[in-house]
Amino acid sequence: MLRKLVLPVALLTTTIALSTQTCHAAELFGFKQGNVELRSAGSLTFGPSGVLFIGDAKAAKIYAVNTEDETTNTDRVFNIENLNEKIGAVLDAEQISIGDLAVNPETGNAFLSAGTNGKTEIVRVSADGSVATLDLKKIAHSSVALPNAPEDKEVGEGRRRGNPRDKSITDITYTAGRVLVAGIAAGDSPSAVREFDFPFNESSAGFRVEIFHAAHGRSEDYAPIQTFVPFNIGGEPSLLAGYICTPLVKIPVGKIKTDTKITGTTVAELGNRNRPLDMLVYQQHGKSFLLMSNSSRGVMKISTEDLEKNTGLTDRVANGGVAGQSFETVEAMQDVVQLAKLDDQHALVVQQSGDSGMSLRSVPLP
Repeated sequence: MLRKLVLPVALLTTTIALSTQTCHAAELFGFKQGNVELRSAGSLTFGPSGVLFIGDAKAAKIYAVNTEDETTNTDRVFNIENLNEKIGAVLDAEQISIGDLAVNPETGNAFLSAGTNGKTEIVRVSADGSVATLDLKKIAHSSVALPNAPEDKEVGEGRRRGNPRDKSITDITYTAGRVLVAGIAAGDSPSAVREFDFPFNESSAGFRVEIFHAAHGRSEDYAPIQTFVPFNIGGEPSLLAGYICTPLVKIPVGKIKTDTKITGTTVAELGNRNRPLDMLVYQQHGKSFLLMSNSSRGVMKISTEDLEKNTGLTDRVANGGVAGQSFETVEAMQDVVQLAKLDDQHALVVQQSGDSGMSLRSVPLP
């Protein structure tokens, strides 16, 4: 999920020293030692054995790296103020932009992609407040290139002018031995999801996605998914995907052939003039809920009840209205710009209010 937060920060530097020994994960997944030079601070997600997947939209590549992350503190309670200053001190920079947040489920450490001084770094933050960069030089890793990536150039006019390459990767997730990548592809119907078996073997064309955008009252296939999660709906492997302005869509992925176009089912309209930032799924009292942070509509707790019976919205939802799956706004979670699952009872959030500094906190799942 590519989101930039530009903030003033202080100065200093430190690094995570990786072991020279080849670990089991590197052998298991066929990693090779080498340099990873990131061109953009993009999406992050963890896979098996502590492997971190990094989406580099500018390079149109997905990296799988062996972090060799270890538990530094058994306490997973985060309450870190002035996170921007701490990261800036490590990166020796006055300004940073944060691309994404992911939690290593095996260690409880947080990893963030950070851009500064024309460079991109991966930063590890532990519950005790220690901050260090992940040394990407001579790191055990593998990579795969996106097929049909848009050209890296400015196109369009006026307010619509932009570089589609910057949206070639908007979010990534790992599920059932596959890495799924949302974003923009070249050609007609640019909204796409690519699928890659892991360990990486070859590129996949994936599939294109069309949805009914209820706030606009029409079908669309050009806007990319902003954030998504794998979810089993009625026994069928699926995705729950959030789009700008703000349709929530279910997409079956279990039996889809590659290089095809599918139509997702819009199960909710959550309000216009808004961009979903992050989402996670969790269990509470025997039920599943979707937790989604947003640019202008707070954090939503969305019911997944009877999703398999939801046949989708087909009429326009005008004037910023809402429809479909029920939800509530979580008033206790304010100013959340990054969101990740810490454990079965807690989320880890990055909060930022206006131009003030960022904080990194663990909070109870509502």
